[in-house]
Amino acid sequence: MALLEPGMKAPLFEATDQDGNAVKLQDYIGSKVILYFYPKDDTPGCTKEACAFRDNFPKFKNINVEVLGVSIDSEKRHKKFADKYELPFRLVADDQKKIVQDYGVWGLKKFMGREYMGTNRVTYLIAENGIIERVWPKVKPAEHATELLEYLENTK
Repeated sequence: MALLEPGMKAPLFEATDQDGNAVKLQDYIGSKVILYFYPKDDTPGCTKEACAFRDNFPKFKNINVEVLGVSIDSEKRHKKFADKYELPFRLVADDQKKIVQDYGVWGLKKFMGREYMGTNRVTYLIAENGIIERVWPKVKPAEHATELLEYLENTK
């Protein structure tokens, strides 16, 4: 897994969200974007992370920061997850694994002694000009949204 570095141009992508609407990264030029990658909808860690973003979403909106969650789950799974937890932000369906590969988050994982390929929990903060501002390669799901808010408030 070779993550992208701060200062690099964020790879553009076009995909669909949980409602089947087109999501294009270039549409967000002019706003900061939190692009957070997570392994799977409706699992304990991913649910904690998504709900933390949900609970802090008004604070992100107040400072003109967009939140996009990305996993390889389908639109249908994203829709069920978003509806169940009333997620106010877009979940990007990357079922072709293009975005996770372009951002270097697809790689070897271990769970209970078993190795497999999957999406690593990584967050990119993309600046208004489309350049990666910061990368969080190790994320604690329940605390991450607060960590991002603190960073954003301290770098105004």
